[in-house]
Amino acid sequence: MGVARHGTGPVAALRAFGSQVHPVFMLPPVAASWFGSVLAGEFSPVVGATHALAVFFAVYTAHVKDGYVDFHVRSEDDDHPLSVDGCRLALAGSTLGFAACLGALWALVGPVAAAVTLPCWVIGYLHAPQLDMRAATTTLGYPTGIALAIVGGYYVQVGAFDPTPLSFALVFLVMLTGVKIIDDSKDYEYDRSIGKRTVAVVFGRRDARRLAYAFVVAGQGFVVGFVFLDVFPVGAVVAAAAMGVVAAVSARTTDPTLATMLLVRGSYVFLAMLLVAVRYRPLS
Repeated sequence: MGVARHGTGPVAALRAFGSQVHPVFMLPPVAASWFGSVLAGEFSPVVGATHALAVFFAVYTAHVKDGYVDFHVRSEDDDHPLSVDGCRLALAGSTLGFAACLGALWALVGPVAAAVTLPCWVIGYLHAPQLDMRAATTTLGYPTGIALAIVGGYYVQVGAFDPTPLSFALVFLVMLTGVKIIDDSKDYEYDRSIGKRTVAVVFGRRDARRLAYAFVVAGQGFVVGFVFLDVFPVGAVVAAAAMGVVAAVSARTTDPTLATMLLVRGSYVFLAMLLVAVRYRPLS
């Protein structure tokens, strides 16, 4: 059974499997899991690592399934490193890895910890072809996964839910919805030709862009609001301001690829600054 479409042997197979690890889009969910753990205060590194690994397997599943559907089923992509058998083997491996992490979380924390983590894999597996053809589901899938990673990362540490992680999850859900709308607009012409109803296809690129930045700004507005409500530390305002600067710079370009790159990397900075604000409370 050949798993790699280009080359043979174990090295080619490992390269093909490794090609489905996309750091730009995989790092934020894993970091969001650790962010949830940090919100809990004192936390167990073993439990935190188990949850973060589960999130990794869920996102890996999403990338493999998306590539399989786009190349082998829809013939949308020009190339793909994995064969059909390779995609199936990768999906089986990531699913087994996720299931092992889920079982460990159940044993270490309890059934609710497993239940709050499971939707991450469900969203990843169903992204293509079930969810990615409709505006709402294709837009909200990734942001929802990030939000769930934050809430789950917190819950597995303390065994309870709390307004703070839920509020942070809401902020990222809203902000990343805007980023995803802009990211999807990169493929406007092609998506329109195959009937994929992204927000840009439904509303047009100009209105989709306006809606996207409205979501990004609203996310930062929520941060400020939660600071006034004493849910977030004061330092979170600095993180919101930094993300606001990135959003303003990205809004000056009409190239959705460049705008997405700026906003995604700005999200890294935003998350890192929130982590510092929550962990060390420098302005409190």
